[in-house]
Amino acid sequence: MTADVDLTVRLTEAPGAPEHEFRLVVRHGITPQAAAMQGSTLPDPAAALAAVERFGHEVFFVPRRRDMMCTQQYGGPQVAMVTGTFHGRPVHSRFSLTDGCEIARWRSLAPLFGGTPGSTGQT
Repeated sequence: MTADVDLTVRLTEAPGAPEHEFRLVVRHGITPQAAAMQGSTLPDPAAALAAVERFGHEVFFVPRRRDMMCTQQYGGPQVAMVTGTFHGRPVHSRFSLTDGCEIARWRSLAPLFGGTPGSTGQT
């Protein structure tokens, strides 16, 4: 059975820092609570799934508009790469905290980043 959601997150907190890897795997018909038993390695797979289901389409597949105004603020050196599939669609997204728009993207999916220090986007 293929997974409805099968995402791997590779997160670094700073250049040269150790990489944290998390996985969210949810198959059709499996409750979010059971997801941890089905290959998910996130501390809270239910919260990660809720965030991905709520914001995933917009965050993974809708390109950022070129005319979008973003605050020029820096949220930190963290970088997360998310790869895999979301409801049958391939995902390859990079997340960072380089400006207000990127910080908002990060915060919308913060539970997917495993709750490691700095992963919530809080500064």
